[in-house]
Amino acid sequence: MSIPETYQRIVLAERPRGPVKPENFRLETVQVPSLADGEVLIRNHYLSLDPYMRGRMSAARSYANSQQLDDTMIGGTVGQVVASRNDFYQVGDYVNGMLGWAEMGVSDGLLLRKLDTTRIPLSAFLGVVGMPGMAAWYGFNQIMEAAAGETVVLSAASGAVGSVVGQLARLRGCRVVGIAGGAEKCAYVVNELGFDACVDYKAGNLETDLAAATPDGVDAIFENVGGACLDAALARTNAFARIALCGLIAGYNGADMPIKNARVLLINRLTVRGFIVTEHMEFWQQGLQELAVLVANRQIKYRESVADGLAAAPEAFMGLLQGRNFGKQLVKLI
Repeated sequence: MSIPETYQRIVLAERPRGPVKPENFRLETVQVPSLADGEVLIRNHYLSLDPYMRGRMSAARSYANSQQLDDTMIGGTVGQVVASRNDFYQVGDYVNGMLGWAEMGVSDGLLLRKLDTTRIPLSAFLGVVGMPGMAAWYGFNQIMEAAAGETVVLSAASGAVGSVVGQLARLRGCRVVGIAGGAEKCAYVVNELGFDACVDYKAGNLETDLAAATPDGVDAIFENVGGACLDAALARTNAFARIALCGLIAGYNGADMPIKNARVLLINRLTVRGFIVTEHMEFWQQGLQELAVLVANRQIKYRESVADGLAAAPEAFMGLLQGRNFGKQLVKLI
């Protein structure tokens, strides 16, 4: 394979104050490095954009270290090995890694995963058969533990995580109610993904519409958004409902997220558990294998929003944080 002398990357130029802006990023051209023993050079084909990146851009204390200024923006990637000094990885292998917002990257192989693309498209390993899919699988199976006949509510229902949660719940025989922004997204999760109902929070009747969609109350919640979505779902909970808290995208720009219905946490004896899926790697092999089978057999469907070229990543990321994407947000690099 032909290897260029340089490649492009995007670094964090400055930390955002409030909403993310284009000037927070900088596009650079850098030299392709030489490989040391045990290293591989990878040409990235797709870059994943995910809400957690907004938190990493901040200097505030969190569950993980902040993204460093002037370093390549963090992010999951899938690509192909173009040079190798590692016996386990051969030129031509497709791999999943964390090489960031860059056209190429070097890895020592420890955090790479070989990919079999014979039945699953390469891009899906950044979504439904990757970290977002695992977040859905873990939250649903290890925290929500929803049984057939129970009612499950999930926010960001058409997104990379929420869409998988809903389909896993549907396969288990649950009543599945999504919350999404806009009639088009709601129609997709009902008509294409098989949810029983979907509430459009942009319609302005969130609490009333959610109550109508959950006549028997709510037994389990998968929360990606927080704020009004979580508050409305809390009001519908049955006794001993379980809540998997995966994301709080409503507050990623610093907005307050008050909970008016906090009293039901006690009254309904709720279990609320936040989780970071990368802290539970012991489940990844099982979860990814199960998800791969479901995707290959077309029992789980997925949708992607794809931006073209590395330079499009900042605008696509800002759109993701504003809910403009439909399904998993990717950047196609080759």
